[in-house]
Amino acid sequence: MSTSGTPTTETPPTRGHAPLATQVGGHAGVLTSEGGDMIIKPALPVEIDFYQSVGSDPAFAPLRPFIPKFYGTLKLEGTLVPEGKANSTAPVEIDLTHLRPTKDDRRDKESIVLENLTMRFAKPNIMDIKLGTILYDEDATPEKKARMEKTAKETTSFETGVRITGFQVQDLTTGTAVNTPREYGKSLKKEQLPSGIAKFFPTTTRTSPPSPSSAAEPTAAIDTDATNVPATTQAGDVSGLPPHLLLPILRGILRNTQEIRDAVAEVEMRMVGGSLLVIYEADWERAAEGIRREEEGEDLSGEEDDDEDEDEAEEGTKKLKVGRAYVVKLIDFAHTFIVPGRGPDASLLKGLDTSLELFKGRIAEVERLVKP
Repeated sequence: MSTSGTPTTETPPTRGHAPLATQVGGHAGVLTSEGGDMIIKPALPVEIDFYQSVGSDPAFAPLRPFIPKFYGTLKLEGTLVPEGKANSTAPVEIDLTHLRPTKDDRRDKESIVLENLTMRFAKPNIMDIKLGTILYDEDATPEKKARMEKTAKETTSFETGVRITGFQVQDLTTGTAVNTPREYGKSLKKEQLPSGIAKFFPTTTRTSPPSPSSAAEPTAAIDTDATNVPATTQAGDVSGLPPHLLLPILRGILRNTQEIRDAVAEVEMRMVGGSLLVIYEADWERAAEGIRREEEGEDLSGEEDDDEDEDEAEEGTKKLKVGRAYVVKLIDFAHTFIVPGRGPDASLLKGLDTSLELFKGRIAEVERLVKP
């Protein structure tokens, strides 16, 4: 997997920000840069400290390949502080005065600037899986501990270490993303988790992708009653990949999740409220090309093709180079601490183990659909 988790001192673009359209979990208030290649996320001091230290603290070294690229921090009144230049006397000025504040948007709150992991995908399917059986910090008040323990026991978190926070799946006939909110994940029981995973990894019986049509029927809201959806759902006839494309993507996601699990087992830390972010390409042609390139060992940086950008600059368009058809990262480090001498986070490992089993189960289902 790419080692893009190492912090960089590259300076992000400075103008034109908007709400992140592909957010499926977490708190409101996340913004995206004008070009869409970076996100600006309000952050607590602990999360800022994590990103600022992960590149230099050897205790975090195993995690570096598995976190989003970190560009630096900024305050929403307009000052960008690139990583490693917190004491710089010449900060880059950011014009954010045009943004409309929300109830979650504090102008004096520092934010982190990260790569937008969805940017390399034409039609990204995105899932946020909340990890861990413990949902509170060790220094939480007794009242908060009781409240979070109740939340964990009322959802799948306590027993399995995972909760599906939310996800989006592309409807290829309408060209829109169908979002499933966090209420769906909270409603699931342990035995219904495979159905939730199948909804995010739908398959199709089609032999060619559906043609986008403005006259297509509106996409119905996803049924939040998981008991109505079999684990081998074919509901993806308008949104899923064919089994021969979905299968290598699932196997790659499984492989990367195992790598993350192995890395977490090496780090003596506690991560509360963190998530596993899974993204894969829903566009048939780009998914097939990404799979082919990976199998042939080609460069899979997923960055924009500079030559193509120059050719298309006059048209005002950008063409992304086809990269890997999926990505898996750890995200949300607002409650992450190094705890020397105390071993790895058993709560977090439990969630990763459950995720591995869920992915293996979906692979077995899709394997049965692949024609010999």
